[in-house]
Amino acid sequence: MTEDDVPTEWLRAVLPLAVLAVVAEEETYGYAVAQRLQAGGLGAVKGGTLYPVLNRLEAEGLLTSSWREGVGGPGRKFFAVTAAGRDSLDRRSAAWHTFTERAGGLLPDPRSTR
Repeated sequence: MTEDDVPTEWLRAVLPLAVLAVVAEEETYGYAVAQRLQAGGLGAVKGGTLYPVLNRLEAEGLLTSSWREGVGGPGRKFFAVTAAGRDSLDRRSAAWHTFTERAGGLLPDPRSTR
C-alpha cells in the first residue's frame, strides 16, 4: 500500500491521533507536522486539513501553542503537547490498536496463500 492508496475516510479517522503523536514527539509547527505525517506514510496533508485539527486539539486542552519569530521569514505557531494530551494519546493509542486488531481479525489477508 502506498500513501496514495490510503482512503480519505481512514486518514480522517486517524489524523487527530497521528497529529497528537507527532506533536508529543517534540514541540513543533504545522509544516513540520505535515512533513512528519508524509514521511510516516500518510501522504501529503494540506494546511486546510491540518490546521483545523491542530486548533481542535488545542481547544480540547490537548495542545498549547505559542508564536515565535521566524529566522529570515515569517513567524511560526509552535505546538506542544499538554499533560492531558499525553494521557489522551496513551488512552487513544491503546484503543486504536485494539480496534485495528479486531477489525484486522475480520478481514482476509491478501498476502496469505489460500
